[in-house]
Amino acid sequence: MHVYTQKDIRASFVNASLRERNALVVPDLGEVDWQNLDYFGWRDPKQPLAGFIVVPVDDEPVGILLRQAEQRTRTRPQCSWCEDVTLPNDVVLFGAKRAGKAGRNGDTVGTLLCENFECSVNARRPMPPAYLGFDVMAARQRRIEALRAHADGFARDIRDSH
Repeated sequence: MHVYTQKDIRASFVNASLRERNALVVPDLGEVDWQNLDYFGWRDPKQPLAGFIVVPVDDEPVGILLRQAEQRTRTRPQCSWCEDVTLPNDVVLFGAKRAGKAGRNGDTVGTLLCENFECSVNARRPMPPAYLGFDVMAARQRRIEALRAHADGFARDIRDSH
């Protein structure tokens, strides 16, 4: 993933107002391991139900403001992006307004995501061999590619929905 600056990140949000973009609390970017991320996501401790993600789409950052559903699911869900079946973390339902007129009219999209956006770590974690001769590294690469495709598809859906 590209290394982004605070300015890049703030300008990338497609479903947030200028006021919301200016109010963003962006974490310390010097601590981010950009080379092992498929998208950049964080939570703001001052806004417990808000989440923020930046997904590279066609080499450009697409920022999306997410809102966590207040009610938790009754069963333990699977993350729609990393599809990890042995999740070490919680998965929650996030909703996002679409960009442009559709979003202003209240059109939203929901997705199940790792609560603190651990998808890149989950996709890179080696899985136990499923059978004799199972290629763990190839399976890991397929999981990373699938995560990137899910994130890209979601970002395009939000961005291109005017």
